[in-house]
Amino acid sequence: MSVQKKYFIKLVVLVLAITSISLSAKSQTDQIEGLWYNDVKSGKILITKAANGKFYGKVVWLREPLKNGKPKVDELNQDPSLRSRPRLGLPVLADFVKDGDKKYTDGKIYDPLNGKTYSCTMTYKGKTLDIRGYIGISLFGRTTTWTRVE
Repeated sequence: MSVQKKYFIKLVVLVLAITSISLSAKSQTDQIEGLWYNDVKSGKILITKAANGKFYGKVVWLREPLKNGKPKVDELNQDPSLRSRPRLGLPVLADFVKDGDKKYTDGKIYDPLNGKTYSCTMTYKGKTLDIRGYIGISLFGRTTTWTRVE
């Protein structure tokens, strides 16, 4: 076999190996992972799955990132020591566990517009994600719909 044929075969094997690894990694991505617009499209939230198997989300884009010429901060947080942290990069979703095909439960959502944290569930609906924040029981809550960033 010629040297060129050997290199060609090695190249083909390498490309196939990289492709299969890439497809394998992509198939392990959960359906809610990725970028989502909040309900009024004033921010984008990146949802990721952590090593502990739970899902988290943080603000990665704001339509209006500045207030009075300075980056917006978490000024309404109930903890005074957290009021100076930037809104960009702010964690807003925490500790969600996948519960069935389309439901995510046992999580918390932080609302930087009022500085409060609520219990939360999420329901995946393809290009949308229903976010239900509540206090105590889900009956006493509010649902908003986030849209996947295309």
